[in-house]
Amino acid sequence: MKFSELQLNDNVLEALDAMRFEECTPIQAESIPVILEDRDLIAVAQTGTGKTAAYLLPILNKLSEGGHPEDAINCVIMAPTRELVQQIDQQMEGFSYFMPASSVAVYGGNDGVLFEQQKKGLTLGADVVIATPGRLIAHLSLGYVDLSRVSYFILDEADRMLDMGFYDDIMQIVKYLPKEHQTIMFSATMPDKIQQLAKNILNNPAEVKLAVSKPAEKIVQAAYICYENQKLGIIRNLFAEQAPERVIIFASSKIKVKEVTKSLKQMKLNVGEMHSDLEQAQREEVMYEFKAGRINILVATDIVARGIDIDDIRLVLNYDVPHDSEDYVHRIGRTARANNDGVALTFVSEKEQANFKNIENFLEKEIYKIPVPEELGEAPEYKPRSFAGRVRGDYKGGGRHNGNSRNNNRKSGKRPQPRK
Repeated sequence: MKFSELQLNDNVLEALDAMRFEECTPIQAESIPVILEDRDLIAVAQTGTGKTAAYLLPILNKLSEGGHPEDAINCVIMAPTRELVQQIDQQMEGFSYFMPASSVAVYGGNDGVLFEQQKKGLTLGADVVIATPGRLIAHLSLGYVDLSRVSYFILDEADRMLDMGFYDDIMQIVKYLPKEHQTIMFSATMPDKIQQLAKNILNNPAEVKLAVSKPAEKIVQAAYICYENQKLGIIRNLFAEQAPERVIIFASSKIKVKEVTKSLKQMKLNVGEMHSDLEQAQREEVMYEFKAGRINILVATDIVARGIDIDDIRLVLNYDVPHDSEDYVHRIGRTARANNDGVALTFVSEKEQANFKNIENFLEKEIYKIPVPEELGEAPEYKPRSFAGRVRGDYKGGGRHNGNSRNNNRKSGKRPQPRK
């Protein structure tokens, strides 16, 4: 469907035309008409599906038609992380270049100047406030923020906000809103806690649900079946043959991120780390250096798995198997974007095998297993177990066992490489 087929006004269509946006993504095609009808909405869609534009465009459409107070906050967008707030604000700036709508990004940090800038935007009544819950509450508690004339309240990545413990903060912010307003909620998943939140803050909402899509076909997926203490050796072997370029390594916790980063630095690799212990300025600096190519490897928790827009990642490496299939899709979706190819590798230790088998079942495919380099010693067999017992088709996962692989092309031990 084309944007011109939606009930968007000329201001918005001109902006889209100038930015060369023609075709809607599925989430945009389904969500925009609902939002334009003033209905509350709960939408389930992954990062990378165009969901930010799915709510920004109809809101800007409404704001550009007039009838909203000029000196008041008309829309509040909540997001779980500073990085996502900044990214939404950048998209807002792009769209609103063609429309008279102001915005302010509100997120944490130790910069007093930044806090004062946010305070100024909030007190003057920016049309759209894009904020993390904690920092917006900090401003609200000081008594100068008026949300009584807000018409639109949007929660982006609501499931991630609840995972981070923001439920009470969200409910506190809702109390500042007028009784009559439109609420729009986007979430990548729909667990019970999201359904409960929706029941508490949405009024007879429309529902749009896109199935969690499988990873892009152009992502070359592979795994190493290995022992935990072999993982760093595999990395050393990988990057000894080919210098790393535009790599994200995902680890399960910030402690693991710090450990892996330290080990990679000892290998003389050009690496940065991203996790919640870093100050805002540090996180921005690391992300800037990575985007600029001055850092080749970014070791991160899932904080950057969603909502960070970097198009030319060549390799995503899961140092730990993600907890669920959707997290796997989010992580490896960082690569093969903007018509680029990419590779996603996953290290699977013995205790992670069942989890990885669940991912394979979700993908409805068996992921290629690369033999562990022989110099790292014997590798474990791939024997994922379910409640029903051993999964059929167990086979050896590496080292001297590679001759037992099912497909002849596995015997070469060659690693998949992104096409040039």
